[in-house]
Amino acid sequence: MRSGADYRESLRDGRNVWLMGEGRIDDVTTHPATAPMVDFYAEWYDRHEDAAWRDTLCSPDGRPLAFQVPQSADDLRRLGKAIFDVGFLSAGNVTHTPGYGALIALGIMDAVEVLGLPKERIQTATAYRDMLEATQRFITFSSGNAPIGDRFRAPDDKIGVQAVKETDAGVIVSGMAGMHTSVPFADDVFIAATAAAEPAQRIWFAAAANSPGLRIVTRKPVTMHRSRFQAPLSSRYDELDAQVWLDNVLVPWEKVFAINFDPGQGIANRRHDRLVPWLLWHQQLGWLARAEFTVGLALALSEVMALKDNPGIVAQIVDLIIDAQTIRTCVTAAELDPELSQAGHVMPRQLHLAPASIHNLQARQRMSEIMRNLPGSSLVVTPTDADLDDPAIAEAFETAFGGGGYTARQRAALLHLAWDLVSSELDARESTFELHANGGMPVWRGRIQLWYERYNELANNVLKAVDTDIPPLNLDKLRGR
Repeated sequence: MRSGADYRESLRDGRNVWLMGEGRIDDVTTHPATAPMVDFYAEWYDRHEDAAWRDTLCSPDGRPLAFQVPQSADDLRRLGKAIFDVGFLSAGNVTHTPGYGALIALGIMDAVEVLGLPKERIQTATAYRDMLEATQRFITFSSGNAPIGDRFRAPDDKIGVQAVKETDAGVIVSGMAGMHTSVPFADDVFIAATAAAEPAQRIWFAAAANSPGLRIVTRKPVTMHRSRFQAPLSSRYDELDAQVWLDNVLVPWEKVFAINFDPGQGIANRRHDRLVPWLLWHQQLGWLARAEFTVGLALALSEVMALKDNPGIVAQIVDLIIDAQTIRTCVTAAELDPELSQAGHVMPRQLHLAPASIHNLQARQRMSEIMRNLPGSSLVVTPTDADLDDPAIAEAFETAFGGGGYTARQRAALLHLAWDLVSSELDARESTFELHANGGMPVWRGRIQLWYERYNELANNVLKAVDTDIPPLNLDKLRGR
């Protein structure tokens, strides 16, 4: 198993990272904006050797679950629990881990088979996934969409990523790709560049993050306090979403998965989104982690803030539980009732995941509003650790915030956690990012329309209840066909 120390060392490899607002980062392992996430990912690797985590993160033979291909519902359940337990640590704010990268590779391997690409490309995708299992490298994903400036350029002057030239060593690629997540911390960046006008320029590939000619341009970091007492989440879990700019980057053939192809191949028989079915599951598990973290924090605050006997507060907690349990039920159903991808790989049933996503889109802001309201106005005015350590005012703060069996420090710690979860810039980032990464309500409603397979079955079964002959009904058109 790759160790946290091995992972840290891999980041000192000459990568070109530009942090908006601060300039170039020479070493992501030490820069204040990036070091906390490096720590988190290093801990992710080391947890596999931690006795307290080993049974959760590893199979009985000691191999990391994250890099294994699920073969059954039981495999999905075990892997899903591992993803959820890690996600809970950050309240769902860390959306990409090396395990997420392994699911990217599984999606690539599946998609190139469905597309019917040449044998050497299928073998390349399979070998790449196997390599990740052997090395535990961390990869991240971009759909390959170009930055906004591309909209205003002539058709022959586009800036999206495209293949420039094929060589014996690999393919030269250039262009700019829009939002990725955790790129400063990844080993490889997978880009699905399919928007090029010319088929010969379309390409799916993975580039090493330290490739010559590749620049990682991250958004500005979220506003945070460096004190973990004041910012227990935002001081540690900012993934730094980024763009990737490529200037004649050589991608070796062992990382080129598709080139000169029609990305619409096989679409008539499509039962799920290409490339991302396992990623959508991972996303739901992250949302579930956030939802259940919210429930747990509400329960803790109801005790520490002496609110558990308040009927209005109890009703709000029940609302939170209903929202979290709805997501959990859908995810559990998806794992226990899996389906086979068109290439024959076991995956969580997509139709069960869709209602979870739609419910989360409807419930997320409501859950945050409940959490903002539940603790009362103390959430707005809460002493910091510096205040509580200052002898000039600490005693007065103890009077104002202590009592009922809890010290001012204990009560303030939970209030700062609640603020960081639902009122910080990290909270805004998570909400905005997920809306864009998820696709939004119209996309998910369209997915349900496409994936639902019982239109004819149910409509025609209803006909049996009437005492009149009605010809068989055909409702395939409702699926958008």
